[in-house]
Parts: sequence; C-alpha cells; structure tokens
Amino acid sequence: MRKLKNSELKRLSTEEYKQADKTPLIIVLDNIRSLNNIGSVFRTADAFLVEKIYLCGITATPPHKDIHKTALGATDSVEWEYAENTMEVINKLKGQGIMTLSVEQAENAVMLNDFNIEKGKKYAVIFGNEVKGVSQEVVSASDKVVEIPQYGTKHSLNISVSAGVVVWDLFSKIQAGEN
Repeated sequence: MRKLKNSELKRLSTEEYKQADKTPLIIVLDNIRSLNNIGSVFRTADAFLVEKIYLCGITATPPHKDIHKTALGATDSVEWEYAENTMEVINKLKGQGIMTLSVEQAENAVMLNDFNIEKGKKYAVIFGNEVKGVSQEVVSASDKVVEIPQYGTKHSLNISVSAGVVVWDLFSKIQAGEN
C-alpha cells in the first residue's frame, strides 16, 4: 500500500465546504479554557461537515494563534458564533426544535453506543469545561445526556477526544439513517 498525497485526497475547498450540505449537527462549547482543544474541535467539525459551533462563556474565539495551530484553517470553513451565556444558546436551539445533548456523566445518562438518532432530527451536542464539565444548569436543561462508555481507571476523556468520539458516532448514525 502507498500513502496518498494531499493532492490525491479530493478535499473540499473552503468555499466548497461552505456550500456543501451539512450534517444536522451543532456543537456547543460550554466554557472551554484550552485554545488547543477549541482548535481541535474545529478540525473535527470540519471533518464531518458539522453545521455550526457555538463558543460560549470563557471559550476563546478565532482569530488566535493557538486555536489556529490545531484548527489548521477549519476556523475559516466551519461557521461559528460566540455567545456569552450558554443557557441562552440552549434555549434558542430548543426553541428551533433542535435536540440538545449534554455529553456528561449524569444520572439517567444514555451510553453513547445505546443512543439512537431520530431520522430527520437535528442535534446539538454540548461539551463542557475541562475541569468542571458541562454546567449543571445546562445538563438540567438538555433534552438528553449522553455518556461515552469508559472501562479503565480514569473518569474522563480530554474534551477534544470526546468531541471526536461523539461527533463521529453521531455522524455515522445519521449517515446510516439517511441510507
């Protein structure tokens, strides 16, 4: 086997990305402190044609060199918006009929592998602060809480890893539901 060159990957240009049909998926970042994590989430969002990212609270916004370092240009392709208050974003999304999913360890959380999507539904996934997680107020307001099953000694994953796992899982389920 031969590794492919970047020129062989047939990636979309930024303009083509903006015009492409998006996955009915929105990401909400609730007070993320690490600029590298923010940039990584942008790259994941770009990879799976995520519709939009909301950057809330203390979450930094582009342009910033440390976000750019990990986003590698995805801040130019993925639509994003800053909102000071995460709850206002959650209430707005719910008002639009979007199902809100906090990614957190909580009572009555649905394990990600057991979570089933509804065909034709749009989802917003909320990822929380590296130390405190998704705020309790946001968890309580969410339609559902999903948890990534973990079997080792640690109790959590880095937010950028969590975003990759959850977005890939939901993207796969949405794609399978459309076929």
